[in-house]
Amino acid sequence: MGWWRRLMNEKMKKKYTFIDLFAGCGGLSLGFEMAGFESLLAIDNWKDALITYEHNRKGARTLCGDLSSLDPKQVREDFEISGVDVIVGGPPCQGFSLAGKRIIEDERNKLYQSFVGFVKEFKPKAFVMENVPNILSIGDGAIRDSIIRDFESMGYTVNVKVLLASDYGVPQNRRRAFFVGLLGGSSFEFPAHLKSSPVSSYEALSDLPEESLSQGAAYPMEPISDFQIYARESSLGVYNHDITIHNEKTKEIIAMVPDGGNYKCLPIELQGIRKVHIAWTRLNSKKPGFTIDCGHNHHFHYKYNRVPTARESARIQSFPDRFIFIGNKGSQLKQIGNAVPPLLAKAISEQLLKFL
Repeated sequence: MGWWRRLMNEKMKKKYTFIDLFAGCGGLSLGFEMAGFESLLAIDNWKDALITYEHNRKGARTLCGDLSSLDPKQVREDFEISGVDVIVGGPPCQGFSLAGKRIIEDERNKLYQSFVGFVKEFKPKAFVMENVPNILSIGDGAIRDSIIRDFESMGYTVNVKVLLASDYGVPQNRRRAFFVGLLGGSSFEFPAHLKSSPVSSYEALSDLPEESLSQGAAYPMEPISDFQIYARESSLGVYNHDITIHNEKTKEIIAMVPDGGNYKCLPIELQGIRKVHIAWTRLNSKKPGFTIDCGHNHHFHYKYNRVPTARESARIQSFPDRFIFIGNKGSQLKQIGNAVPPLLAKAISEQLLKFL
C-alpha cells in the first residue's frame, strides 16, 4: 500500500491553479488563495488595482491591458502557461447586445466574449464567472441562457445561482450571480449557507476608532468578535484607516440619522438635498452592511458622523487587515467597492475543490 499512500499524499499536496480575468485588486483571487489555489496570472486594465494586487502577493504575475483586445493564445505564450485548472472573473456586462436569444458579436459584448475566448483557449477544468444578479433576468433570461449555451458548446456543465454574501461570513448583504462550469459532465453544487448568525456591522467595525490612524498603527483595543479575530490574523497593524473630513453642515445632517436610518429620518426640508434614494443611509450596527459602493459618500458609519474609511469598507467586504490598498483614498474605495468579497469567493473555491 506504500505506492497508494504516496499517490494520495501527492494528490493532497497538489496546488490547483487559476487565472483571474478582470481581477481588480484581487478579491476573487484572495478567496481562491485562501482555499489553497495558486494564481498564475491576473489581468485588468486599471493599473492602480494591479499595483494593490502585486503589493499583497509576493511574486504575483499581472498584465495591465484591455481584455477585449488581448489574444489568449499570445498571453499563453508570453507567460508560458501550459495549463490552468480554473479561470475566474467578472466581466462587465452592461449593455449586452442580442440577436434573438443569442449574444452576438458586438462592441458591447467584447469583454464577455474575451472571457469566453480565454476559456476556449485554455480549456480549464472549471470556470467561475461573477456578475450582478440582474444579468439573469435581462431579456427575460435570454442573456443567461445564451451564456450557458456558449459554455455548454465547449463541453462545460453550467450551474447558475445568486448568492448572498452575508450567508458566507461576509458582514454585507451583497448579492451576486455566479456561473460555475465544470468540464467532464459533473454538475457543480453551490456551497451551503453557514449555520452561524450573519456578522453585524458592529462585529465587523467596533474595534476601529472614530479618528484616523497612521499607517501600521497598533490596534486601539482588543478584538470583541470572531470576525475581528479573523480580520487581524497576520496583520502588522491598521492600514488605510484615513477618515473623510466632512463640513459642519454635513456632519449636522448625518447626526440626525439614527443607527440603521436613512433620509426618511430627516426633516422634510432636508430629505431632497441629495437626489439618490440611498443618500444619508447609516449602517445598522445589528445587521450586515449594505452593498459597499465606490466612494460616493452616501453611506455612513452606524455610530460616527462620517463615511466609512477604506479599512472599514474593506472589513465590510471581508478583506483581512493584512491586505493593504495602494493609491489615493478615492482609488482605494473604488478598488474595494469593485471587488468580490474574499470570504464569498473562498466558500465557492472550497466547494469547487470537491469537484476538481
